[in-house]
Amino acid sequence: MHYFYILKSEKDGKLYKGFTNDLRKRFQSHQTGQNVSTRLRRPFRLVYYEAYSSRADAFKREQQMKKTAKAWAQLKRRIEKSIQEI
Repeated sequence: MHYFYILKSEKDGKLYKGFTNDLRKRFQSHQTGQNVSTRLRRPFRLVYYEAYSSRADAFKREQQMKKTAKAWAQLKRRIEKSIQEI
């Protein structure tokens, strides 16, 4: 399986979007500071994920969320309570 996921930094409250084929391993790498782009924003909480059988579909979803404001706004409205809670 391949995953599109959203993490929320418990330090600054910002959201991080990504995709991976091993969600547990990837989440652990974010938590332990192995990911340079998120190292200073630890710790994180997983607030959302979508599973895909195709790597291309998971990557396409990540790109859609990063580049399309309308798609990102719709998803944020759908998971509004999950994003707000810490």
